[in-house]
Amino acid sequence: MKRFQDKTVLVTGGNSGIGLAAARAFAAEGARVVITGRDDLSLDRAATLIGPGTLTLRYEASEPAAAAGLADAVQAQGLTLDAAFMNAGVALFSPFESVDAAFWERSMRINVQAPYFAIQALLPLFNTGAAIVLTGSINAHIGMPGSSVYAASKAALISLAKTLSGELLGRGIRVNVISPGPIATPLHGWDASSPDKEPPGAAATRALIPLKRFGTAHEAASAALYLASDDAAFIVGTELVVDGGMSQL
Repeated sequence: MKRFQDKTVLVTGGNSGIGLAAARAFAAEGARVVITGRDDLSLDRAATLIGPGTLTLRYEASEPAAAAGLADAVQAQGLTLDAAFMNAGVALFSPFESVDAAFWERSMRINVQAPYFAIQALLPLFNTGAAIVLTGSINAHIGMPGSSVYAASKAALISLAKTLSGELLGRGIRVNVISPGPIATPLHGWDASSPDKEPPGAAATRALIPLKRFGTAHEAASAALYLASDDAAFIVGTELVVDGGMSQL
């Protein structure tokens, strides 16, 4: 039997990159998939790739009121959730001395505030035994110059995987986090239509990875599926690093 047969899974940011790869993998494992994105065109393209029955919802994570709207939209479809992959986010980089309040606020609003309040709004819709997976980053661990705000936002998500686990486990909900390293997605400059064409700077990044290659969106998505599945039923508040050894060696 497929791991997510007859289950409903929400993937925020499911219209590209790791989110899209995860949504396709969830669907292949039997799930009814709900994806969010910022525009209808990318959502429609993603739904075609994911397959029939995919529900698409516009969700602007930067808007404070969007969390309630997302929960209302899911509920309006008569759905409850067995898993949620909270993957939507932004990767904004700047030297420390150039960061201003607006830069800080945008990163924190989208990467931390949005998933926090989305989970809060969706809480009544989670079934007992549901799983939540957050997308962190190895930047929270490696101290890369120019990443101070981004790294801080992802460190907050890693912390949330632990604290929300403590608060939600009584409801039968597990929370974990994956922390990808360099993955060949648009976030790192890769063009989805030309996956074999390396973006500028890729060689320098690859040299820092012990496996000497970028990870694939499928590899990162597979980690999210594992943590969301019953195979990980005894795993709570854990960070699974997917970085080819970059932050470990």
